[in-house]
Amino acid sequence: MIRVLLADDEAMVRAGVSAILASGGETEVVAEAGDGREAVELARAHRPDVALLDIRMPRLDGLAAAEEIVRTVPGTAVAMLTTFSERAYVARALGGGATGFLLKSGDPYELIAGVRAVADGAAFLSPKVARYVIEGLGGADGGGRLAREARARARVAVLSPREREVLGLVGAGLSNPEIAARLHLVEGTVKAYVSAVLDRLGVRNRVQAAIVAHEAGLATP
Repeated sequence: MIRVLLADDEAMVRAGVSAILASGGETEVVAEAGDGREAVELARAHRPDVALLDIRMPRLDGLAAAEEIVRTVPGTAVAMLTTFSERAYVARALGGGATGFLLKSGDPYELIAGVRAVADGAAFLSPKVARYVIEGLGGADGGGRLAREARARARVAVLSPREREVLGLVGAGLSNPEIAARLHLVEGTVKAYVSAVLDRLGVRNRVQAAIVAHEAGLATP
């Protein structure tokens, strides 16, 4: 079972999300928090597989809570659950170490799939959020886009051929087990490659690595 910490200041939202996750049959909500500070405390106490956090919460907002959980509870993956109107927070959330960004207005199956993906070590962005991120990468300034692509290609040049291959699959959204199956490797070897790629690129998580992969043209379907 995937153990989840759910944090939202609205009890009805927590009840609805818990019911959706329970319907998937593989997720258990082990703790609920009504604010960001409580979320951090419960994450430390329960060590869940996934912390699912709202952005706008009292005492400590979800973004700050995410950063603290990533820093102090390394075994817990963090995903944000919010509204599309708050998409401006995507960059900060991903920069703070979150590997998922889910929308409250999304399909229930999307929520279940997203929690499963981040628990499995993959990154997951709701389709609308992914489109927003990709548009941000492209930007209106072609020169800026070309400069980012050039910088990304220079960054990945330090990787070995196998590391670049793994990075491309991370960019395509594959989880470690999926990459292992694709490359005929054991999962432990894939984890080692992913860790090495993150370290050599100087990024904090798979989402940031995936962005580099897209900018460098390495993301493969």
